[in-house]
Amino acid sequence: MLTQKALLAASRRPGMRRVVTGTPVTRRVVDRFVAGETLPDALAAVRALAADGIAVTLDHLGEDVTDRVEAIRGRDAYLALLECLAPLQLGRAAEVSVKLSAFGQALPVGGDDVALELVRPVVEAASAQGTTVTLDMEDSRTVDSTLAVLADLRRAHPGTGAVLQAMLHRTEDDARALAVPGSRVRLVKGAYREPASAAHQEKAAVDAAYARCLEVLVRGGGYPMAGTHDPALIARMLELVVETGRTPDSYEFQLLYGIRPGEQVRLARAGHTVRAYVPYGADWYGYFMRRLAERPANLQFFLRSLATKS
Repeated sequence: MLTQKALLAASRRPGMRRVVTGTPVTRRVVDRFVAGETLPDALAAVRALAADGIAVTLDHLGEDVTDRVEAIRGRDAYLALLECLAPLQLGRAAEVSVKLSAFGQALPVGGDDVALELVRPVVEAASAQGTTVTLDMEDSRTVDSTLAVLADLRRAHPGTGAVLQAMLHRTEDDARALAVPGSRVRLVKGAYREPASAAHQEKAAVDAAYARCLEVLVRGGGYPMAGTHDPALIARMLELVVETGRTPDSYEFQLLYGIRPGEQVRLARAGHTVRAYVPYGADWYGYFMRRLAERPANLQFFLRSLATKS
């Protein structure tokens, strides 16, 4: 737990960013979790996953933007992505995920309004080509703002998705509010450093909270998306699907690019909708550090690579 907290803290330290990104061997490990730094890299990953029957949600990496010009560049990157996805004709099998902090949510003045203004054309472009957008959830301070933007976008684009983090104390109530017809919700454990006042601190408590929230969503009227690699929670999702009589088009599993790829293929071949979360772009540091913090095996893989190189 101490190592996890240290990694999450490091994910937002500029000094540590320079050290990690300046180490050449890091690239070898980053390639496991990130599809690449360019749009062609991302499209190549999409094609490879589609060949295995796996859908995708694409994330152009970037977060904590405090400059409107940079936020506009983030918007334009998503519009370019959607333009390049259109010829593939994958429809809902290729959607996008956005972090509102990359769209200006963190601007000191009017950040919420700027984020809504800039993300709206991305949502409109996605809808125009038969797909959708999911709003990633960031740290607990942004939850109310993100859910407010979601509510606004869903008036014209009801397929816009949300993400909930099971580790937060509030999430079970949020899950009940969103478990309604037409609502798409990805449930994840959570990968941000949070205080005890806002979130469960122990793995067992987070796992138990995830199971409770998952049951709320699956028994509700919306479209639940189980974002987990945990075998026990995947098994629980499968049990709930049987208990509720859900059809394969009424739920899905979402797993991160590069993590348990064999399980992704197994679930897809068993007839379940499986969507890989595919990140790409040059600003990979924060995402990479959170992946190291999530599982000891990821950190061990990184350290072994460093030791081998040295």
